[in-house]
Amino acid sequence: MASVLTLSRMRAQRSIKPVSRGGERLFVCGCRYVHSHFLWRCYPIAAQDHLLNEDIRAPEVRLISDTGEQLGLMSAEDALKIAVEKEMDLVMIAPGSKPPVCKIMDYGKYRFEQAKREKEAKKNQHVIEVKEIRMSPSIDTNDFNTKLKNGQKFLMDGDRLKVTVRFRGRQMAHTHLGEELLTRFAEGCAEVATVDKGAKLEGRNMSMFLTPKAQGK
Repeated sequence: MASVLTLSRMRAQRSIKPVSRGGERLFVCGCRYVHSHFLWRCYPIAAQDHLLNEDIRAPEVRLISDTGEQLGLMSAEDALKIAVEKEMDLVMIAPGSKPPVCKIMDYGKYRFEQAKREKEAKKNQHVIEVKEIRMSPSIDTNDFNTKLKNGQKFLMDGDRLKVTVRFRGRQMAHTHLGEELLTRFAEGCAEVATVDKGAKLEGRNMSMFLTPKAQGK
């Protein structure tokens, strides 16, 4: 059987020997025969998570088939021959074992499915944001209740909430009104949030931070 050439050997500019099969000229690359238009089945080392094919140089490996069958102990060379016969890859899945464990699989398909799973996981992952609600110390009851509902919604969506009261002109002489307003707001969110940072005056703004409670608590 023609030798299997790895990507690193091809980059070293070693010749690729053609093999005849059914009247077609085929070339050997990455553990699979491909047609002469060079559809390489090789994987850049930077993109790999596992050792593949001829990069596996352990004197002995424990081999698992593509169907999960235990094929026992054998040399890496013999294991690679079995993978080539199945037109698949030999992949080291447990390098820390003694001997290391290898599995026969379609590594390209494995990487594709892995990337798809990671993409789905990121899509379902909630990114915690800090939302902000601003009020004036003279806010009326209806506006306060509207902002309170919006704040509760942000917290139930899993976001942190910054609530700010801004003082203008002579309102700075009555900062206690802002503190009372923030206390009312925190009490209105008590079922879904806890106070992360209490009311603090910075310049003309008094702010507090609320953190959503874990679900079920």
